[in-house]
Amino acid sequence: MADIKDNTILLIILSIFIPPLAVGLKVGFTKHFWINLVLLFLTLGIGAVIHSLVVCLR
Repeated sequence: MADIKDNTILLIILSIFIPPLAVGLKVGFTKHFWINLVLLFLTLGIGAVIHSLVVCLR
């Protein structure tokens, strides 16, 4: 069975709708998760989506 870290399409969809969850699933609840959560509130979601896509696609 495929691991969630390997399912890129699902991570991209989650990055658009729920960015902190996508980052949390990809790298765990590390500093990237908290950065994304702060970006979600400070930039009204746009910064969080960009950060989440960068983290999930690298």
